[in-house]
Amino acid sequence: MNPAILSEYFQYPFVRYALIVGVLISLCSALLGVLLVLKRYSYIGDGLSHVAFGAMAVSAVLKMTSQKMLIILPITVAAAILLLKRGRDAKIQGDAKLAMLSVSSLAIGYLLMNRFSASANVSADVCSTLFGSTSILTLTTGEVWLCIFLSVAVSAIYILLYPRIFAVTFDEDFARASGMNTDFYNLLIATVTAVIIVLAMNLVGSLLISALVIFPAITAMLVCHDFRSVSIFSAVVSVACAIAGMLTAIVFGTPVGSTIVACDLAVFCIVYVFSALKVGRG
Repeated sequence: MNPAILSEYFQYPFVRYALIVGVLISLCSALLGVLLVLKRYSYIGDGLSHVAFGAMAVSAVLKMTSQKMLIILPITVAAAILLLKRGRDAKIQGDAKLAMLSVSSLAIGYLLMNRFSASANVSADVCSTLFGSTSILTLTTGEVWLCIFLSVAVSAIYILLYPRIFAVTFDEDFARASGMNTDFYNLLIATVTAVIIVLAMNLVGSLLISALVIFPAITAMLVCHDFRSVSIFSAVVSVACAIAGMLTAIVFGTPVGSTIVACDLAVFCIVYVFSALKVGRG
């Protein structure tokens, strides 16, 4: 990439906004991804992103696009709590609930957008929402500040409650036996998950959020072997791939979300090959 071209692009506010929001979202997604992978909830990001897509369609039908967070965030948080709530006597198990919510939300969202959308190009709107092709480059100042506030809040929660989150993640039964309120921390993880999923829709779109959450965590686990190191390495990989992906997309005109995921995939493949060679030589 030519530095002169990049410096020219940085003169535009929407590029600076995109980079700020992209870095913050990728950082929070990486930290959250480590928790979800270790708790075997990797695919919940995909399910919640579909729920958020359905909620976004509802906000569009109600002509509340400027206040869409008032609808999307509560619905996604409620879905996250429902999916992460454990119940041995539940008639519908977690994987079935995830499939039902995911498919039905996606279908209803597309149905609403197709039937009630005021846009003349529904297919383009749906494609942008699902794959995040240009959403990150059209953020308003208010949306940028909201992303900054929520990202800082999520990071603060993760850092301040790190020991308890660590305990609940690795051995929930022991944590409960030691007197910890594990239901509260699972609820907290569910809420934070929903917040990050909603924010990440602007970066990579509904269908690609799982990659943003999973790839950095899995990549870090190939290199590091303790929770703290995995979290830090995952955050570094996620932020680096987000920056590289956004700059590449801006300069070469490729879809932002797909380019970021491609960068995550490339880094994972490189780390996987090197770790496999290292094991083979050992």
